[in-house]
Amino acid sequence: MLNEKIQKSNRRKFLLLLALMCAPVVISYTLYFLEYRPESKHYGDLIPIVKVIGAGTNQSDNTILRMKDLHGKWILVTIDSGYCDEACQEKLYFMRQVRLVQGKEKHRIERLWLINDNVIPDAELVKQYEGTLFVNAKDSEILGFIETRESQTKHIYLIDPIGNLMMRFPENVDGTKMGHDIKRLLHVSQLEH
Repeated sequence: MLNEKIQKSNRRKFLLLLALMCAPVVISYTLYFLEYRPESKHYGDLIPIVKVIGAGTNQSDNTILRMKDLHGKWILVTIDSGYCDEACQEKLYFMRQVRLVQGKEKHRIERLWLINDNVIPDAELVKQYEGTLFVNAKDSEILGFIETRESQTKHIYLIDPIGNLMMRFPENVDGTKMGHDIKRLLHVSQLEH
């Protein structure tokens, strides 16, 4: 009788253990087939990852800047004409502010303005956004990796520390939400230069 109770107890324990081990598999398949998609916490749009290579002329000192020179840093990228209208200046402003609010982590972020024509930006603008890399990329292959020519100038892009274009922020960007995205990425990123 005692032996029978022990067998029943062991059988219950085994069945409970089996149910616990199978539960994650059953739940995951159920969620997959029900097409459950949890709500995303990121503000920027994740885009298909593309390795960005190429070079352009750094307008501050007339040297060649290769994209591989920036590996190890997160890179905020904007693409505009050297004339830089109001929308262009707003993007440069948000890139600067988002970098500043990262505090002690700001050294992990570079700001890159790819100028898609041969126009040299106004000296006052260059002074105002000091620290931004002003790169003439008109004939560079870099621009070929970043979406279509029509949409390039509408967004701020993010390149990860190994050189992959991976995120695009919406047109008329919200600097606070963009800053939160960058802060989260810096927090979880283990890649250092």
